[in-house]
Amino acid sequence: MDRMTKPDIDAAALYLATNARVLERRRFERLFAGGGPGPVRDAIAAYRNPDGGFGHALEPDGRSPGSQPIAIAFGLTVLHEADAWDDGLAEGACRWLAAHAPGPGGVVFVDPSIAGWPHAPWLVPEEGGPPSLISTGLIAGTLHARGVRHPWLDTATELLWSRIDALTDAGPYDIRGVLRFLDHVPDRDRARAAVARLRPVIMGVVTLEPGASGEVHTPLDFAPLPGSIARELFDGPVISGHLDHLAAAQLDDGGWMFNWLAWSPAAEREWRGAVTVDALHVLRANGRC
Repeated sequence: MDRMTKPDIDAAALYLATNARVLERRRFERLFAGGGPGPVRDAIAAYRNPDGGFGHALEPDGRSPGSQPIAIAFGLTVLHEADAWDDGLAEGACRWLAAHAPGPGGVVFVDPSIAGWPHAPWLVPEEGGPPSLISTGLIAGTLHARGVRHPWLDTATELLWSRIDALTDAGPYDIRGVLRFLDHVPDRDRARAAVARLRPVIMGVVTLEPGASGEVHTPLDFAPLPGSIARELFDGPVISGHLDHLAAAQLDDGGWMFNWLAWSPAAEREWRGAVTVDALHVLRANGRC
């Protein structure tokens, strides 16, 4: 296909029909074909466990049946972005989070129940089970976006503010969690001040060159939407260049590819479906389709 600055949505639809999970096909239907919220909600609910959490490779890199923080983060994000929010699913997730919270609050990166099941090599429980910036930030940010009130979220919010106030260095995935939280936490003045203070940390892990090779993290990873709190860190031409590259990165089969290790054929296929819907969502939100 021609490399244009706008994606071929029809080709993406065919790619998803051929390759993607029911979940991503329902997300696409909801976001681009006038579909209702119910099928997205039902697709997410299929990954729910009796304990209220989510597992079963909802987040494709963690392929254990047991509930995992990364699966909860993935599921709540999809429900929010597709406007398919379900209070019962969210309450169940919060119940699991409260029951498995480490001492300071929040949630660990990987629950130990993943042991013995297939998973990406980086999904390893941290020694001592400390709270994770990425998992806690992603989940708390989405819950705040939906106005959820829950004791777990109150404690997680206090924990995140404390960690953010002391943050002088962080990896790119931790920054993603921090920024999701700052995108939606109610104290907007404090959130904007935190982004301004963290500017050197963020700029130290972002890759400004569109199309840079390897597992890089771009401005669109940290500020995907026009209203993202970190968007002010990047000027218009930088964002435009990355949007051009994102649109042009659509492959001949109609889908997009991710830039991290493809460790499993099943995970690769599932992630490609997910990032294809993600790419279209970001491009449309920025006026590219």
